[in-house]
Amino acid sequence: MQKVFEDYILCPLPENPSLTQSVVGQDQEGMKIITSVVIERPLTIFLNGQEIVTVMTVGDYPDMLAVGFLLNQNMLRMDDEIISIDYDSDIDVVVVRTKRETDFEQQLKKKTLTSGCAQGTVFGDLMEKFEKISISSSTILKTTWLYSLSQKINSTPSLYLKAGAIHGCVLCREDQPLVYMEDVGRHNAIDKIAGYMCLKGISAEDKIFYTTGRLTSEMVIKTVQMGIPILISRSGFTAWGVELAIEAGLTLIGRAKGRRFTVLSGMERILYDANLKEVKSEPKNMKRKSSIETDG
Repeated sequence: MQKVFEDYILCPLPENPSLTQSVVGQDQEGMKIITSVVIERPLTIFLNGQEIVTVMTVGDYPDMLAVGFLLNQNMLRMDDEIISIDYDSDIDVVVVRTKRETDFEQQLKKKTLTSGCAQGTVFGDLMEKFEKISISSSTILKTTWLYSLSQKINSTPSLYLKAGAIHGCVLCREDQPLVYMEDVGRHNAIDKIAGYMCLKGISAEDKIFYTTGRLTSEMVIKTVQMGIPILISRSGFTAWGVELAIEAGLTLIGRAKGRRFTVLSGMERILYDANLKEVKSEPKNMKRKSSIETDG
C-alpha cells in the first residue's frame, strides 16, 4: 500500500478521520453492522468581498477547490494574481483575494443547473470561452498507458473503496497517475485538480484526465478549459458531451474496464501498442461503482 501512495503527488487519504464516520445499522438479515459513511459539509466560496456559492464537499483541499471552481466558472483568469487564500474551518468559508477587482453580480443571475452531482453550475457566457480554446494536438495516448493507468488508479486505496458515495478524478502523465482527488460531486473533484494545477503552475499539454464518473458536457467543458487533451472514464457518455468533445478536438474515451474501452472523439491521438492477449481482465475486487454495466 505504501508504494501506491508514493506513486502520487497527492492521493486519497481514506484513513483521515475527518472525512468519514462510523454508523451503526443493520444488514439484509437484520444483523447489526458498523459501516463507514462519507462526511459532507458546506463550503462557502468568496471572491474578494463577494459571496459566490456554497458547495457541499468532503472538506479536504478547500483552497484548491475554491480556486478551481472560480477558474472553471470564468471568474478567475489564468493570469490573475492571487494575493491570498484564507480558509476559516470554524465557519466553513474560504476567501480568494486577487489583485484585479472583480464584480460578478450580474453573471451570478444567469447560472444554469447542470447534470453534475451537488448542483454544479455553468454560467451563461461559458460557451463563448469554450469555442475559443485550443488544446494540444501533439499529445498521444498509448493503449499500454491506458491499461496501466486503469490498474493503478483502481487499486489505489480510496474513500470510495472505504465508504462509497463519492467520485474520483485523477491527473496523469503517460502511464503515471499524479494527483487523485475525490469528492461527493465529480465537479468538485475536477475543480480541486484545476485549482492544484493553477496554484502549482502545472502545464496541461501533456496530461491525461481520468474520472470515475459519466462523460457529461460539464466534464468535457472543464477538461477543455483546463487545456487537457485526453479524457478517460470507466463510465459512459452523454450525447452533448460527445458533441462538445468533437468540437474541441478532445480525445474522449469511455467504458474503460479491463481490456475494453470506447473512443468517440480524437481517435488520432491513440497509439494501439498493447497486445490484448497480455492485458489481464479486471479482477472482481477492483470493481467500483462506475464499473457496472449501466452508466453511472
